[in-house]
Amino acid sequence: MSFLRNFFFYKCLFALTVSLSVEEELFTSASNNFPEDGSDQEVKSLALLHTNSPWSKVNSDWVVIQNTTESLSLSEITQDSVNKLVTLLSNFRQGSRLKNLTLTNMSVKWNALMEIFQTVWHSSIEYFNINSVTQLSEIESYDFDYSGTSMKALTANKIIITDLYFIQDDLYRIFADMNIADMSITDSDMIHMLCPSSESHFRYLNFLKNDLTDLLFQNCDNLLQLETLILQKNKFESLPKVSFMTSRMKSLKYLDMSNNLLRHSGADMQCQWAESLTELDLSSNQLADAVFECLPVNVRKLGLQNNQISSVPRGVAELKSLEELNLASNRLADLPGCSGFPSLQFLNIEMNLILTPSADFFRSCPRVRELQAGHNPFKCSCELQAFIRLERQSGGKLFGWPAAYVCEYPEGLRGTELKDFHLSQLACNTTLLLVTALLLTLVLVAAVAFLCIYLDVPWYVRMTWQWTQTKRRAWHNPTRDPGTVLQFHAFISYSERDSLWVKNELIPNLEKGEGCVQLCQHERNFIPGKSIVENIINCIEKSYKSIFVLSPNFVQSEWCHYELYFAHHKLFSENSNSLILILLEPIPPYLIPARYHKLKALMAKRTYLEWPKERSKRALFWANLRAAISVNLPTADEN
Repeated sequence: MSFLRNFFFYKCLFALTVSLSVEEELFTSASNNFPEDGSDQEVKSLALLHTNSPWSKVNSDWVVIQNTTESLSLSEITQDSVNKLVTLLSNFRQGSRLKNLTLTNMSVKWNALMEIFQTVWHSSIEYFNINSVTQLSEIESYDFDYSGTSMKALTANKIIITDLYFIQDDLYRIFADMNIADMSITDSDMIHMLCPSSESHFRYLNFLKNDLTDLLFQNCDNLLQLETLILQKNKFESLPKVSFMTSRMKSLKYLDMSNNLLRHSGADMQCQWAESLTELDLSSNQLADAVFECLPVNVRKLGLQNNQISSVPRGVAELKSLEELNLASNRLADLPGCSGFPSLQFLNIEMNLILTPSADFFRSCPRVRELQAGHNPFKCSCELQAFIRLERQSGGKLFGWPAAYVCEYPEGLRGTELKDFHLSQLACNTTLLLVTALLLTLVLVAAVAFLCIYLDVPWYVRMTWQWTQTKRRAWHNPTRDPGTVLQFHAFISYSERDSLWVKNELIPNLEKGEGCVQLCQHERNFIPGKSIVENIINCIEKSYKSIFVLSPNFVQSEWCHYELYFAHHKLFSENSNSLILILLEPIPPYLIPARYHKLKALMAKRTYLEWPKERSKRALFWANLRAAISVNLPTADEN
């Protein structure tokens, strides 16, 4: 209860203070009009005002929102309180200190509303604001007197006209002919506005959020002083008609046509804008690429964000004065060039469809001081590297860097800031990549060629080919070849320079005596008419063993190499132990050519017989050799 009493006390005290303030202003305004002779007329007027003060009765006629020396704001005004309001306002004659009047939540008839306007028009008020006004009766013609006013600006918001059938002149002519500089009628479902009857004083018109159409101000010649026109959130559809509307506004500098339904097909439809127009806002419409064919030539600041523009066509009329261009929230796939905008300084191209912006933008647009290109679905690839380098060279011209510049593709890099995306120069330079690949290929080819020559690969290929051809002929001519039945105990491979040792030592000691050995020697067993290679292969295949007489002469013989190759091939193909190595003379490793790597491997892995120089050891040598050759050949009947 104590809290409620204190609250009621402070509320009454506040009401008393505001009441005294209102009465002081009314007294001051009324005293300015008192005659010097002290007649009773003005005293009675003041008494009437005091009696009807809003705070003098519990059931007030309106609510005072603000009351200062220069501003008065009243709310909740009804038709019953209009006369008292008019009486109150009549006391603020021109010369009074009251300059601003705001009336909110009014429900009055048309004539009462006009009476309030007329009273304000001849008072000291310069700025008149009305908000949330409901007109209760039919709209009738009113003879409005515009003369002798101090008014500079009128702002009307949320005006509700309940009369659906009225003469347009009765409503719109009142506002169209007002002799003030600024007028705003917003959020009022207004469908039309007339052209002023004579040259208008309007410099600023704001018709935000109404239902105005392309018919507005067509062929209107009396808005010669108009500098600012705001038609945002209406129902305009034709951009050429909007341009024709402005063509007779010789002083127009700023036009806001955002949030309409504007389109322009560009099909044989010429546009004619006011030459004085320097700032144009066409954002949030339905404009496509053809809009660049219908723009004011002297525009400096142009807003085209949130439209359906996919590219900036080349060859359109130059906008030589354009300094600021907003193309955010469109469908552009790349940065536009500046061929048509030589003076461009600010470009906003955020929230488009740019994957890899062109890196030569600043070269084609040398005057650009700030580029807003963030919030695009950047594809982090080699093509983007040039744009990232461009940011480092631009000296901070990219607005929002680095937070607004993030990779969208590929998915693995999504969310990565462009400043953290890096690729090597080799991965992104196609020419360098091709040159590197070519050099690596050449090096690889050279290395393979060197290895082939060093390891005598061509020789092995040739031998493999000859062996294959020999096998193929044998397979195709089975009747001519008795087969590969073993006929010899051993085939002897030796150098011609070692033939004396073979004929004087090897053959006599193996073919004579007990357990004679049948040896295959090329001089006596090669078949005339066949190639040497074919004879070598046949002899090796018809022999149980292959004896190789190794010496420095052996490694210098080409045919010995052939014989060793084919014998080694038989060793692996038949998985047999058919090789017998006799070291006639020591062979220094440096004398063995590289292609004899198989010989090196055999000597390293297999046991060989070394021809002894002492005669006392030779009997053992021959015994070991016979034991290595020991095998029973098939009889003649078996053959």
